[in-house]
Amino acid sequence: MSELKNVLLAENRTICQSEGQIVSDMNGEKVMLSISNGKYYNLGTTGGAIWELIRTPITFDGIIVNLTEKYDVKKEECENEVINFLEVLWKEDLVKVSNIA
Repeated sequence: MSELKNVLLAENRTICQSEGQIVSDMNGEKVMLSISNGKYYNLGTTGGAIWELIRTPITFDGIIVNLTEKYDVKKEECENEVINFLEVLWKEDLVKVSNIA
């Protein structure tokens, strides 16, 4: 199990966007420029949907419920894909994990 998954599955944890990104829609996909590290990211369609969900703090389960209702995907597959995606963002300091207030 990844380090981030352990953190996200802990009680009272939320994930949300870090500040300092410029995001735009390009032909239905989200693209992002990180002001802090100067890197460009193509989040794609589903990644863009996740990015929108984490605009405000949300639990990992909240992300999964939303995506499994919106897309034809099994819960386990969705969890694995979301964790992989969020782990990339987390390692790049594009998201932050917090305790629920």
